[in-house]
Amino acid sequence: MFTLIARTIRLTLLFACAAAFVAACSGSDSDAGGATSSTTVGPAFTKLPPTGAATTCGPDSGATREAGMLTIATDSPAYEPWFNDNDPANGKGFEGAVARSVASKLGYSPDKTKFVSIAFDEALQPGDKPFDFDINQFTILDTRRAAVDFSSPYYAVAQSIVAMADNPAAKVEALSELGAFKLGAQRGSTSLAAIVETLQPTTPALEFATNDEAKAALQEGTIDALVVDIPTGFEIAASQIPGSVLVGQFPRPNEVTEFFGLVLQKGSRLTACVSAAVDSLFQDGTLDKLAKEWLADTAGAKVLE
Repeated sequence: MFTLIARTIRLTLLFACAAAFVAACSGSDSDAGGATSSTTVGPAFTKLPPTGAATTCGPDSGATREAGMLTIATDSPAYEPWFNDNDPANGKGFEGAVARSVASKLGYSPDKTKFVSIAFDEALQPGDKPFDFDINQFTILDTRRAAVDFSSPYYAVAQSIVAMADNPAAKVEALSELGAFKLGAQRGSTSLAAIVETLQPTTPALEFATNDEAKAALQEGTIDALVVDIPTGFEIAASQIPGSVLVGQFPRPNEVTEFFGLVLQKGSRLTACVSAAVDSLFQDGTLDKLAKEWLADTAGAKVLE
């Protein structure tokens, strides 16, 4: 499933052109951020040049905020299945493993990599960033490109609905039925956008600063159902909120609805090389392997038409 989705990503989205990568990885001062809006389709890069990362993005490149050190950000707490034991630096969990793999492709060993905590919506604001890239289930959206750069996508995902088993929302069979319930999601997320634009509830959706607050509202009955990406939905129902159930997932036209990318500062010198690293991880099968290892198979989740 993931391999098919990953291939579809390259055939349907617009990403960095090879020429932009060559310019960025030859020491050019041109805006690498422009690489994220090229009209080139198909895989933007097939591999990192043997010396390209070391000379322009590696520890000796001077391209990172801190000399010789790659600074990666994510939210706190860092939840499973994206991270493991709330420790982004251990290389476990899907995004923890992806972050470590990208760092390795760029030439940064674990002792040359550090993590900082940045709130989800803060990372998407314009301006200087206290990180080199942020990994936190950021959906690639054109409306966000004015403020930040995105890497090539590393995962495709659908939205899902979680409810308490004793709530009538747990019994719905179609998306149209959800409009009558009190729904909630994290502020600034595409989960919230899915509620507003797709479900169009009669009662305005409740916005929460964090998923922790949203989950507490679900448990307390402040909301009838919570919208989250489907791997998070599986994790909530399986181990985070006793008595909750994964009601179902949104349909995925062409098997793809959303695409997660790494966030970088607008115009970052690292954007092209980070995209190249992600593309390389796709080409060599690493992303597929990591998805199978850390993320639940979504095929068993009911599709709410």
